[in-house]
Amino acid sequence: MPLGANKAAIMGVAGVSTADVVLLSSQTASDDATLDFTSGIDSTYGEYIFKFYNIHPETDRAHFKFQVNAAGGSGFDETVTSTSFRTLHYEDDSGPVLEYMAAEDEAQGTDFLHLVGDLGNVADESASGELHLFNPSSTTYVKHWYSDVQCNSAVVYLHHSYNAGYINTTTAIDEVQFKLTAGNMNGTIKMWGVK
Repeated sequence: MPLGANKAAIMGVAGVSTADVVLLSSQTASDDATLDFTSGIDSTYGEYIFKFYNIHPETDRAHFKFQVNAAGGSGFDETVTSTSFRTLHYEDDSGPVLEYMAAEDEAQGTDFLHLVGDLGNVADESASGELHLFNPSSTTYVKHWYSDVQCNSAVVYLHHSYNAGYINTTTAIDEVQFKLTAGNMNGTIKMWGVK
């Protein structure tokens, strides 16, 4: 993808969309259980990027997750294989960590998928990042995705989470839901289409 104006647009700092990167939808949670993107995901774009801005839980130590629906489906329970790892760095400069998160993996499972965990619910704790979903309208191949999300955690460390996987269906994906493992959330999610 070209840089310049397109890079500015996708990072949310430009006031207009371009031919290659288009802001399709923006939703803001205000003490909501979920944010659902149920329209606008179609064959127009080969990649969809969801950008998260200050996702803040009402409940301490909640985990931020997502799942999808195949066209005509319901329940946000598609079969997925995924992997997860994270880095941690405590505020007191102790215990820098890089670790594989086996508990967050899916092996042909239907659970909601890990984006980042242990979000804190005080004023200076929130999560920001992005999820990339590739070719969701394909009726030939599985759908690949990856995410890169960081937060100031409830246990006073920077938590940077890296996740990737594939949705094991050849049916088009046309809906995405975001939620926390406990309680409601605040924050904004924007959906971009990339040609």
